[in-house]
Amino acid sequence: MIELLPPALILVASAMLTGILRGRARDAVVLMAPLLTLWLIWRVPDGIVLTTYFLDYTIEPLEGSPLRRLFASIFAFMAFAGALFAFRQAKWYELAAAQAYAAGAIGVSFAGDLITLFLFWELMAIFSTVVVWCGGDARARAAGIRYAAMHLLGGVILKVGIEGVMVDTGSIEVQALVLDNFNTWMILVGVLVNVAAPPVSAWLPDAYPTSSPTGSVFLSAFTTKTAVLALILLFPGESVLIPIGLVMIFYGIIYALLENDVRRILAYSIVNQVGFMVCAVGIGTETALNGAAAHAFAHIIYKALLFMSAGAVIYQTGKHLCTDLGGLFRTMPVTAFCGIIGALAISSFPLTSGFTTKTLISQAAVDEGLMAVYFLLAAASAGVFLHAGIKFPWFVFFQKDSGLRPPEAPWNMRAAMILMAAACILLGVFPAPFYALLPYEVTYEPYTAGKVLFYLQLLLFSGLAFFLMLPWMKRTLTITLDVDWLWRGLLPALWRRGTAAADGIRGWHGRTLQPGLAALGRRLGAPLGPAGIIGRSWQIGSTALWVAVLLMGYVLFYAI
Repeated sequence: MIELLPPALILVASAMLTGILRGRARDAVVLMAPLLTLWLIWRVPDGIVLTTYFLDYTIEPLEGSPLRRLFASIFAFMAFAGALFAFRQAKWYELAAAQAYAAGAIGVSFAGDLITLFLFWELMAIFSTVVVWCGGDARARAAGIRYAAMHLLGGVILKVGIEGVMVDTGSIEVQALVLDNFNTWMILVGVLVNVAAPPVSAWLPDAYPTSSPTGSVFLSAFTTKTAVLALILLFPGESVLIPIGLVMIFYGIIYALLENDVRRILAYSIVNQVGFMVCAVGIGTETALNGAAAHAFAHIIYKALLFMSAGAVIYQTGKHLCTDLGGLFRTMPVTAFCGIIGALAISSFPLTSGFTTKTLISQAAVDEGLMAVYFLLAAASAGVFLHAGIKFPWFVFFQKDSGLRPPEAPWNMRAAMILMAAACILLGVFPAPFYALLPYEVTYEPYTAGKVLFYLQLLLFSGLAFFLMLPWMKRTLTITLDVDWLWRGLLPALWRRGTAAADGIRGWHGRTLQPGLAALGRRLGAPLGPAGIIGRSWQIGSTALWVAVLLMGYVLFYAI
């Protein structure tokens, strides 16, 4: 009967207990619940396991498959690693919100119908907003409101599409859809909001860097990758996703190169890396879908590692700008080493997880004859090495000494970073066991002489270009806005100007219009006053005369 228990419920219960328990009991629950959830995930068999009914619709809250188990497994693993990184430093309500957030991601992974998917989708939106607010300052509160508004909009769009599909087809099953009507397009747009596809990607670099040093680790893992899973399940092979993915890739690279805030660099890097997955879903072959799933799995690990490294630095120094950091490898060697491993993995360096997964996507493009896509992906790999592989560790750990001498991160933070760094290496050195977990059979061999030499040349020349352009790469005390300028810059400016104009109109009204209207009112009201022609007392004869005149006029008008 244990197979009938949705694994997400374990983390929901753990989130509730986190608010009740204290001390070591809370620590035990926070760390053990994700491991129990992981065990339950691998007890879920293939096919529909659990069904119920709602308004004549069949609800399927638990459906198993290799793809679903793969995503649910990495979500549970990330819940454990994030809890290990955070449980000594984060507030209890942040830990509880993070567990509920992870529960939403796992619930989406196993959702067999669109209603269940939507409910867990919104659960993620609610508790990820709480995680953002746990940043604890005015920036976090404002960013959390903007984050919630964007995801509320995306949820409404998704719900419109789901209801349209329900009405038109009578089915709410999670299955491949075709973009041939308004409803399916609405579902796609709703999913793309969570994917952080431009022009609705600004919520991600706006919100994630304002959370706490521990909260950003959780935020990096769930929302965008759950949306990638939804794309794989609902829109495999939709060619429109290829250009969308390519735009995401280069959009993220450009803005990450411009950034000064270390976590905004990594946030834009999420947009970039998810673009590879979206492009793979658009290609739609078995190799491409394997690549999208594998790269999402690997990305959660190395991106969390990078956010852990950045979070440890911020926790120990209180600084988050590249211009304020540098030389930290002297006193934070473990954090620096793990950050370098994460930077190499995101750059697809051979013997790391990024190489064994990202090259799978490139191979899918070659197999389909999409050579332009292949070369763009290769060029993007060089850009990733520039902004995340070199820029992040260089400016944080190795640039001109900032004079900061913080101690190494606490033991639990170091343990979490070492765990994630080891996972990056294991997935890169031994890809075969990992490939066996993918939804389709893998015949791809990543370590051929040609592939390894090509990527080494690409990355080494990218590194050379970085140091040759280092004078232009130095950051300044600037803030980079993208599309969010519309609601963070333009709308406030329009509001200020509109308020000033309204104040001017009120002033003119008080000085000119109101006295004039008052004088006009007095003149028009004079006949009605006690001394006016209508208000004064009339003699009986005059009154009778006027009544006769009015009666005659009425008779004439009626006769005409």
